[in-house]
Amino acid sequence: MTRAAAGGGALLAAVLLVALNLRGPITALAPVVDDVGADLGLTPAAAGLLTGLPIFCFAALTPLAAVALARLGTTRMLAGALVTILLGTLLRSFGDVPGAFAGTLVIGAAVTVGNVGVPIVVARDFPLRVPRTMGLFSAVMNGGAALTTFGTAPLAAVLGWRWALAVWGVLAVLALVVWTHVHRAAGPGRDAAGPDAAVTAPPPPDPGGARGAPADRPEVPVLRRPVTWLLCAALVGQSAAYVGVVAWLPSLLHDEVGLSRTSAGAAASLFTLLGVAGSVLAPVALARRVPPRTVVLVIAACWLALPLGLLVAPGGWAVWTVLAGLAQAANFVVLFSVVAAVSRTPAEVRRLSATVQTAGYTVAAATPSVLGELHSATGGWAAPLVAIGALLVLMAVTHTVAAGGLARRA
Repeated sequence: MTRAAAGGGALLAAVLLVALNLRGPITALAPVVDDVGADLGLTPAAAGLLTGLPIFCFAALTPLAAVALARLGTTRMLAGALVTILLGTLLRSFGDVPGAFAGTLVIGAAVTVGNVGVPIVVARDFPLRVPRTMGLFSAVMNGGAALTTFGTAPLAAVLGWRWALAVWGVLAVLALVVWTHVHRAAGPGRDAAGPDAAVTAPPPPDPGGARGAPADRPEVPVLRRPVTWLLCAALVGQSAAYVGVVAWLPSLLHDEVGLSRTSAGAAASLFTLLGVAGSVLAPVALARRVPPRTVVLVIAACWLALPLGLLVAPGGWAVWTVLAGLAQAANFVVLFSVVAAVSRTPAEVRRLSATVQTAGYTVAAATPSVLGELHSATGGWAAPLVAIGALLVLMAVTHTVAAGGLARRA
């Protein structure tokens, strides 16, 4: 009898509360990054680096997180991750400059453990409901990001930025209490799915019905395949543009459109919240046999509407934000469907996925700092928007070419 059968509803609630903490602590900083920078004496580039550090952790620490989960088990490691998120939040909120950077690194490391660990729990304890549970997991992560993006600025207006960031630690406490209670009630059990399962997450979803080639075909090392580099470039464009927008959109809307800090944070929350809908719409389009390259081009056009629209018609920011919010999540789903389609075996899916994610997150980690430096050097937001547009053009071209693999498998 699996742990899911013994208390599936309670365990699902615990998993979703963990998910609520896997993006919110990161996105909470963006609405008050100007206040943080001013109070701590940070340059725009340094403030951008502060927002990008968690993404660097995703790229650098995922292998270590997988090893730790395999050796110590998911229950203890995810509980430890929640405690660490709380400690990192407090350190970032109430420390000086070294404390802010150290706290952000601690949060990034803890979230990396959650990124790797939760899919293991889903595959192990919800084996008959993996797609549905992973969908809920993704939706709650986006919801957590939208919640902190929307709520931090109003809290900062009343409490100051330090307490506004610290308040979100309550979510980690709540998740820890429920997670610990559920696993104590379930009693002793198999805490890890074994080293192999702990190192590898379930393969990416294939909403378009694509299938990999037969396993008996000879494999080519992923680094020798042109499609690997196309997908790396596509995820570099996707991830870097996403992180840059999350980091600086509230400040841009305040400076260029004239929104208050609170309104700018609320407006930017649309970008992350609409990711829930975008992740559903892309699989629907692929399931209806819309050509993959057509899907990619439509997504790219919607994504590009944000930087181009803000350059040409900033008054239409709401439309551009809605289109880009839907597109950013939809593009991620399609991209990893391509990863699955062009892979010959499950092992190749894992290797290709790891390679692509490492490249994407490594570049994305530096993007907020670079955009902040561009803003500081030029005194405006035109140059950062052009840079985001260039990243999205790179994504559109390489992803469109790579999507041919999905078309051949559909």
